[in-house]
Amino acid sequence: MAKFLIADDHPLFREALQGALTNHYPDLELREAGDLEETLAALQADQELDLLLLDLHMPGSGDLYGLIRIRSDFPLLPVAIISGSEDATVIARCIGFGALGFIPKSLPSVDIANAIDAILQGDTWVPPAVQGRLDRISSEDHELARKVADLTPQQYRVLFLLHEGLLNKQIAWQLNITEATVKAHITAIFRKLGVYSRTQAVLLAERLQLEAPVN
Repeated sequence: MAKFLIADDHPLFREALQGALTNHYPDLELREAGDLEETLAALQADQELDLLLLDLHMPGSGDLYGLIRIRSDFPLLPVAIISGSEDATVIARCIGFGALGFIPKSLPSVDIANAIDAILQGDTWVPPAVQGRLDRISSEDHELARKVADLTPQQYRVLFLLHEGLLNKQIAWQLNITEATVKAHITAIFRKLGVYSRTQAVLLAERLQLEAPVN
């Protein structure tokens, strides 16, 4: 019996994917999560999952942050990205940061199932159009990803509000926390990233092409 977790914030897509996979895997047990916090909790509660199907842009995930964090916390769990994007740069970064597959949502259900079969057999699956054309991730970016993985979801939100140029009091209002808490988060962010200023922290995040988390 296979056991998958679908992490996507669109219920209709989760329902459609569940129907397609159930037809292909008669004994499949499926779990669902709608944001990064739910996904991390579900992974912690059940560490016998065979595969995580992860949406890049669900709330809290912040593009690559969700993948980086999950790969750090659950290094043995196979992860396949399910995405509306088919951009070769995005695919290369997902594979470089530990995903075993990148499956466009536009694929027919039978092709999605075949891609998952390949991933479960230990292969790396990407769309045929980009096979052999993906850039490698540098050792420096791998080290930076390791540092980013240490950020909590709330620290990650603070980082990207800094990126947007918000002042501490504006960040506090946006996240409904105190300015003292914001300052504590910023101190922790600097320490974890090994930087000494807001500008340095933002430049490191931009190097990984991370996006602001969806609220």
